[in-house]
Parts: sequence; C-alpha cells; structure tokens
Amino acid sequence: MFNKITIGALLISLSVFSLSASQDTKKWLRPSTVPQPADNKLTPQRIELGKLLYFDKRLSSSEKISCATCHNPKHGWSDEHPTPKAVGHNGLVGPRNSPTILNSAYQSRQFWDGRVRTLEEQALGPIQTGVEMHMPLTVLLPKLNNIKEYQKLFKKAYPKSGGVITSDYLAKAIASFERTVVSTESPFDRYIKGDKKAISKKAAEGFKLFKGKAKCTDCHDGFNFTDGSFHNIGLNDGELHGKELGRYNVKHRASWYGVMKTPTLRDVAKSYPYFHDGSVKTLEEATAICANGGRYEHNVRNKSTYIKNRHLSEDEIAKIVLFMKTLTGKDMKLKIPTKFPQ
Repeated sequence: MFNKITIGALLISLSVFSLSASQDTKKWLRPSTVPQPADNKLTPQRIELGKLLYFDKRLSSSEKISCATCHNPKHGWSDEHPTPKAVGHNGLVGPRNSPTILNSAYQSRQFWDGRVRTLEEQALGPIQTGVEMHMPLTVLLPKLNNIKEYQKLFKKAYPKSGGVITSDYLAKAIASFERTVVSTESPFDRYIKGDKKAISKKAAEGFKLFKGKAKCTDCHDGFNFTDGSFHNIGLNDGELHGKELGRYNVKHRASWYGVMKTPTLRDVAKSYPYFHDGSVKTLEEATAICANGGRYEHNVRNKSTYIKNRHLSEDEIAKIVLFMKTLTGKDMKLKIPTKFPQ
C-alpha cells in the first residue's frame, strides 16, 4: 500500500513532468504575436504599402529587379532561381546565397553576418548595393515622390510624413510587410500539439535524433529552429577572404572569424540551395556536413565546437531529413500585386 507521503510525492513528480512537457511543447510553437518596434507598429495601411514597394521593380535602377526577385514567396522567400549566389543588377552575381526572409521578424540580427539589428536597417541595403538593385537613394526618393499615388499611400500609412517620402519612412514601410512573412502551420506543428498521426513514424524518429544523437538543437532550437547566433561550420579550410570572413568583417574579433548566422529551418525544403555560399543542393548533404564534422575536419580556423562527427548513418540522416520536411507549411495567403501606384 502506498502511504500518503508516497502518493503525494508521486503527484508532485507527475505535475513536474506535465509542466516540463508543456514547456517543451510551447518552445516549438510560434508565438502568437510578432515583435514590432514602438515607432513602427503594424497597421493594414503600412503592410499594404510595404507589399507594393517589396514587389515594385521600379525600386531598382534597371526597373527589372524587386525585393521579391531574390526573396521570392514561391521559393521559400529565397532566390527566384535555385542558384548558389544571388543574381542581381545586370546579371551580376552576389557573394552570398540569398537568405530567406521567413520569420525574420523574430531575429535579432539581419543578413548572414548580422551587421544590422532591425528590418528597417536591412530594408534599404539591397536597394543601394551595386550588385543587387543598384539604386542610390538620391535617385530613388525623388522618383517615388513624383508618384502621386505613393505620396497618398505614405500619408495614410504615416500621417506625420505629410506624404513626403523619406528614407526612414521607406524603410519602415518595407519592414512592415516583411514582418508579416511568417511560417504557417506545418505537419510538425500539428504533431507537437498532440496529433501523432500528423507526421510519419520515421519523421518522428528523425525528431528524436535531431534533439538527441545528432544534437542539431545546439544551433537549431526553438520554434524558429535557430539559436539566432553565429557559427563557423567548417565549409572552408585554410585562410578566408572577403565575404567568407563572415561576421569578422563587422568587427575583427577572433571568435567571429568565418562565422555566419544560423538560418531558420522553417520551410527549409523550399529554400535550397543551402548555406551562405549556396554550395549544397540537398538536405541530405547539408545534414551530413553539419552532423558529421563539417566539410573539412582539419585546417579550419575557428570551427564551432558544436560541429563534431556524430557518426550518423545514412538511415539516420534520412530520418532527420524526413523530420525537417515536416517543418514546411502551406504558402502564406498573399495576393501578389500586379498593378502599382502611378
């Protein structure tokens, strides 16, 4: 017979287990609200204006490229073409793979090297960069201010602007739309909420491997499957140069040598090729590189201590890939504009 003390201890133990399980479930689910700055709260007017600007090719000097060219909703909000590096102005090839903007509202740093904090700071970078949209703000702002419908939309979205389009309001509008680009419910989300039939048995085994033997959660943790930090995963050996130096270019810290931001795994099946250099076409290869010690095991300066050979078999890698594919949801409901302000 259990005595009262034993029963009480058992109830406490069950309560702690239940709380722990509840907390574990919660950490995998997207928060109900999207982070937004106090000086740029989301409104329907700002979101709609930002969407128009995001898809408007007139924001580039050639009038052939928009933000959506390299961050396309039909390709996981990444490059329109599955090329290793971003293709921009007059076919120029950028130094890095186009990162997805999906769930970027939840990130504390933007770009592969995390050189800016906010989406507002990020928004104007690609517009001005010569290899991307190649449009100086000194040219773009007068151009937009000569479009009467844009003036009216800016006045509605930002009454204090009086309809005058500045770089600050332009950045805020684009950022407002980008904050709405969030992942939709995936089979994994239904699984973690309790529907054990939402994913296959092998995918569920892959999730266990993901958290356990493979230790993928060292870098890809939480609902967005990223730690929001930066790592050198051993893609290159020897001395690094140029953009391959990663966050080291932002500030010359030894610990930042060759490190790049951990990308989200949400909708990862759509956003190939993988890694900052776009050098990997399949999830199988990407998983093998990360979980089995990186592409290079020797002569890699500052390789992350998380990147170790976990001795995963092909079958185990296949199960992890099946799991990651369950992180893909339906495309968000979005009416892409075909007509723009005149």
